[in-house]
Amino acid sequence: MKKKLAGRAKHHKKEGKGMRRLAISLSIALFSIAGLLWAQSKKQAQATPSTPSTPAAAQGSQPPAADEDTVPQFVTSVKEVMVPVTVTDRDGNNVNFLTPLNFRLLDNRRPQEFTLDTAMHPISLVVAVQANAAVEKILPQINKIGSVFDDLVIGEHGELAVLAFDHRIQTMTPFTSDADQIHDAFKKIRPGSWASHLNEAAMEGLNMLRRRPSDRRRILVLISESRDVGSHYHVRDVLTEAEFADIVIYPIDISHLLTSLTAKPLPNPPNRIPPGGQTLPAGTIMTPTLDLQMNQNGNWVPLFKEMFVAVKAIFVPNPLEVYSQFTGGREYSFMSQRALEQAVSDIGSELHSQYLLTYSPNNQEEAGFHEIEVQVDKPDLKVRTRNGYWLAGKPK
Repeated sequence: MKKKLAGRAKHHKKEGKGMRRLAISLSIALFSIAGLLWAQSKKQAQATPSTPSTPAAAQGSQPPAADEDTVPQFVTSVKEVMVPVTVTDRDGNNVNFLTPLNFRLLDNRRPQEFTLDTAMHPISLVVAVQANAAVEKILPQINKIGSVFDDLVIGEHGELAVLAFDHRIQTMTPFTSDADQIHDAFKKIRPGSWASHLNEAAMEGLNMLRRRPSDRRRILVLISESRDVGSHYHVRDVLTEAEFADIVIYPIDISHLLTSLTAKPLPNPPNRIPPGGQTLPAGTIMTPTLDLQMNQNGNWVPLFKEMFVAVKAIFVPNPLEVYSQFTGGREYSFMSQRALEQAVSDIGSELHSQYLLTYSPNNQEEAGFHEIEVQVDKPDLKVRTRNGYWLAGKPK
């Protein structure tokens, strides 16, 4: 009897353990199923989120949905403005001993905080050479200047590309630091048609420079006559591209007198118009600003303002001069081989002795042309820099 009772007790004990194990297994299974269901519902909520309850003010600040037919608006905002500054003494020699305390920077007459970069940044330089029939007799002089650019301009770690243009834009060499390649690129330039797409060549050079690293100095040198013949681009297009990429333009003007003495006769010689009888292209309106510029005795800032606000591109008699004035470069000219080499040498000397002032304007809400003025505290020194920049207004 005792054995039977003991056997039953042991049997009930085993059944109790089995029930407890079954209960634990069921609990684990239920928790696992609940976890899977919760995870799946969370994924569905992320895939198709419900519209949140957003305050009216927050809803108003969200950008509207894009419309495929909406014409994109060109809005500029300035993060930093780079101002290359050349300082010379009374004799025209470069001055390079100044400190930040010697400078004062104004933007639309407002004082600005700035940094003076004393580091020597490597140079990326594009040289665009007019290579049409009008300059056929002058090209042999230009063919010889490759070594001057290599030795005096680009410096250590610099690079140079060469373009030649008539109605075409030819890349004589992409960016290189190889002296022989630079020399050969200039030597291979040959005359072409009568067209002279100056603005298109400038735009091609600017596009090449824009793709270079931002820590490099970007310089465009234009060796050309001071007129464009046949380009689709306007002066305003070139200025806009140069501004946004912080590119300085140095023109070396091929003298009209020199080309007129050496060029072959044109198929249809142009009319000889006295300086006081200049006419404008059809549809161009003579404005006081344009009149001042054509007589070469006006202030540059009104012209820049007018160029950017005009509905149609205004006529500019000397694009080279406008490019240098707007970007802070300097225009040169030459009548001989020695003068050409001296111009290239002067550009190199200036680039390696400039001050680079950088600032973030404290008046970005002012749309339009921002005039830049740089002053030094030494009255016997002369300062040259870019006239300013165009700002469409800081987005609100």
